[in-house]
Amino acid sequence: MDLRPKFREEHVKAIELFLSHHLEESGKRGFVLGMSGGLDSSLVAKLCAEAVSPAKVLGLMLNEETTYPADIADVKKWAKSLHMSVEEINITQMVDSFRKGLGLGPRQRAALGNVKARLRMIVLYNTAASKDMLVIGTGNKSELLTGYTTKFGDGGADLMPLGDLYKTQVREMARFLKLPKRIMEKVPTAGLWKGQTDEAELGISYDDLDRILLGLELQLDRKDIARKTGFALQKIAKVERLVTRSIHKRKLPLIPKLGIRTIGLDWRE
Repeated sequence: MDLRPKFREEHVKAIELFLSHHLEESGKRGFVLGMSGGLDSSLVAKLCAEAVSPAKVLGLMLNEETTYPADIADVKKWAKSLHMSVEEINITQMVDSFRKGLGLGPRQRAALGNVKARLRMIVLYNTAASKDMLVIGTGNKSELLTGYTTKFGDGGADLMPLGDLYKTQVREMARFLKLPKRIMEKVPTAGLWKGQTDEAELGISYDDLDRILLGLELQLDRKDIARKTGFALQKIAKVERLVTRSIHKRKLPLIPKLGIRTIGLDWRE
């Protein structure tokens, strides 16, 4: 077995049906999502526009000091090609207010990064509430499984259409749907500080990460994953630790079992 997640063309239709079904079920008017000019948000914008019509999709550019002008231009150009609306909201003043209020210095960039991610979520939900829309998340399975998200930040959304696709599958889907080359070739980043990249923070490339995560999904042990990938056991163990330590990010707040059916445990809906 070749441990490599595979994209299938039917994934596109499944996601579009998922989006259209849940919009109809919710009774909301459409979708709002944050757009950074990166691959994931650009792909999600296209999927949303195809699923429910561009007129029902609003992209928000939540700009601040770390936003590159080229990314703003890419968002506008891509949104125009999709015939969907896009708005700019500068959150610099909000970020500065929290930076000063919390006393966050230059060495606390991770803490400030979490503040930025949560501010983005607040703005998205405020916009969604004012326009009677659902908030669409742009995270993928690789990020969710390793905890490479901010709790109640980019992890906060009503729907997460790419949540069951690994990053490498997202790239394949983007190629299949012919996203612009300039977007396809961007280095993955959350854009929380200058020079930040996903793979540098994770300490592993998405190509290698996804092969290990697929092995864990298939419930293979470390030795089997090592045999099928050629990776060192220590590398596999590191990914296992990332998955285990981030379980809390993938669950509702834990509730003690007291009633007959308990939310987050055995209350199925």
